[in-house]
Parts: sequence; C-alpha cells; structure tokens
Amino acid sequence: MSLGGTFAAIPCESLAAQALPLTFADAADLSLQAPVVAHVRIARASRLKPAEAIGVGPGRTRYYVEADVVSLIRGAQGLPARISYLADMANDAAGRAVKLRKKDEFLIFADRQGTTGSEVRLVATDAQVPYTAAGADRVRAILREATARDAAPRIAGIGRAFHVPGSLPGESETQIFLMAADGRPVSLNVLRRPGETPRWAVSLSEIVDESATAPRPDTLLWYRLACSLPQSLPPQSLAEADPATAPAIQADYQLIKMSLGPCTRSRPAR
Repeated sequence: MSLGGTFAAIPCESLAAQALPLTFADAADLSLQAPVVAHVRIARASRLKPAEAIGVGPGRTRYYVEADVVSLIRGAQGLPARISYLADMANDAAGRAVKLRKKDEFLIFADRQGTTGSEVRLVATDAQVPYTAAGADRVRAILREATARDAAPRIAGIGRAFHVPGSLPGESETQIFLMAADGRPVSLNVLRRPGETPRWAVSLSEIVDESATAPRPDTLLWYRLACSLPQSLPPQSLAEADPATAPAIQADYQLIKMSLGPCTRSRPAR
C-alpha cells in the first residue's frame, strides 16, 4: 500500500449531526486547494493496526478506504470508477473506533497519488465531508467562478491609498489599490456625495467602471476580499497620501470591511 501521510474524515455514526457545516469560506478554501474533488460512496473500509498508522493523532483511528466515484466535480485527468485513500477518523465519545459504513457518501477534496490514478490523498485533515446536494452545488459554483476567464484573482496585499475631497462639503472619493497574485490591477473605490449613502465598488481593470458595484456575498470575489483584507490599512499604504486625508481613508476602508462582513469559517484556514 503506497498511500502515505495523515488524512481525516468525520465520524460516521450520527455523521450529519456531528459534522460542522461548511461555510462558504470553508468550501472555497478546500475547493481551490484540491486538484481533485469528487462525490464518493464507500465500498469498504479497513481499520489499520497501530503499527501501520504511524503519526495518527490521539483519539483518532486510521482507515484504508475504497470508494466508488459517484461523480467527478473537479479533476482534469479523470478518475477510475473506484479509488482508495487513507482517512484518520475521530473515535467516539467512549474512545472506541467508529465504523465507516458501506454506502456512506462524502465529498472529498484530494490530490492524485501514484501512477494508476486510483490512489488519492486528501488535501487536509478534514477534507472528507458528508455529501449533500446543496454542498456539492456550492462547490461546483465556486469552481465555475474560479475557472472563468475573468475570475477574481487572489489578493496578495494592499498597495497605495489616496483620498480626494470634492468641491462640495461631504463629497469625496477614496481609491485603494490592491496587489493581485497574478499582477492584475485591482482597486477599491469609495464615493461619498452629500445627502447620499456612501457607495463603494471594486474594479478589476486599470479603468474604473462607473457601473462597478460591491461584490455579492458568497461569490468568489467576495471571498477573495473578505477573507484576505486585513482589519486595518497597513501604514505603508498611506505613505504617499496627504497626511490630512489619512483618517478619511481609514474610515472608508472600514466602510468596505463592514460591508463585506466577516469571513466566517468552521475550520482553520490553511
């Protein structure tokens, strides 16, 4: 058996009740990390002896799992009808190893192992989650967005920020430049006009589109911003701005952060 490393699954007794539901950020974290995403059905699972399960954490048991692929959600090279992988599963409340039942269904987030393609490796210790149709649809939607030609890029940092007061009292515009991992120009723009609610938008080009808006929640662009932007602007972002405008820039940045809302996760980000 050539599979190695530590993997994890969720206990299968009272599986739905015990598993924390994946938030949108959880699903995006796993989906974007995994070259292979599949809906699988357990065919058989064998518990390994302690001597064969080196590195398993306390309170967990390692299994060698064979599963039938119900559907392949992501995987450019395809998968055989049956795959195998290792899963480290938490023991029950009494410390006993749980049973991984035949025909239990999961979504797995994995990478290919070996040369046959039938062996995969989960990308994280919790990268096997109980299957639901809604969960699978969410993952498909994330991957569709991620593979689109104009997909929102990963945010690598924050660049310069500037603030320009308008000609009327209470009128202003703030522009905050972001650093994208692919080098694409990205900026956040906040427009304030007297008597109107402040409006902000994100631009993914050098030219600010007048029709641009804030991203919808639970979209890839929302995830890239909400889960990447720090709580406050770093000092270097204000280095080239007029010091008198720094409070206004920080206030507009906080407006953006509040509008985006928290990046809620039920699992640690990796």
